[in-house]
Amino acid sequence: MRPLLLALPFALLPPTLAQAHQHAHKHDHTHAHNHEHAEHAEHAEHAEHAEHGSLGTHEHGTAELNVVLDGQTLEIALKSPAINLLGFEHAAKSAADRAKVSALQHQLQAPQTLLGLSSGDCSLASHTLESPLLAAEQAHNPHDQKHQHGDAEAAHDHDAEHSDIHAHYQFDCQQPDALKQLDLSELFKAFPGMEKIQVQLIGPAGQKGLELGQGKTTLSF
Repeated sequence: MRPLLLALPFALLPPTLAQAHQHAHKHDHTHAHNHEHAEHAEHAEHAEHAEHGSLGTHEHGTAELNVVLDGQTLEIALKSPAINLLGFEHAAKSAADRAKVSALQHQLQAPQTLLGLSSGDCSLASHTLESPLLAAEQAHNPHDQKHQHGDAEAAHDHDAEHSDIHAHYQFDCQQPDALKQLDLSELFKAFPGMEKIQVQLIGPAGQKGLELGQGKTTLSF
């Protein structure tokens, strides 16, 4: 699922930056290697500030959503501070906290309703949930092996992103032309701590960035 989403930041670069990136790769390999990290840092900085300056940051109340529709494949990646989804960011210690984490896992494993995906005849092909908080919950309630791998990897990143939750989804859509929009109203209702979502989208009509919130919940392709 990730190859399309990994291309998103570069696809959203202004044309001049994209041309500069292509030109750099035409240089002699030894020179390109010396400048590679500097170029990538510059591109990442521009991508993070394009449209919405808060993308890539950890901000309570704010989540990030990357959406790519390519042919019959729809990929969606949600990144949110845990406090938006759970009401806390610490490792679950009490039975009540563990129950909240378990309930969140079940919610995120059935994304069609949360994402308002009612058209396009789309079926969930694969998904991963990644967060140290979810990995810790597995010690109490082990679940499907395919989720354990992603959560275990996230546990190693505990110091860097100790309070973020990542959800990655890939859908197969039999009628992608009928997929006109996503309605995230149910997502905002389910998680009132999520006040706004910074969106980056690539679809048939092109690419765009926008901000959704309680008063604006619809994303059009």
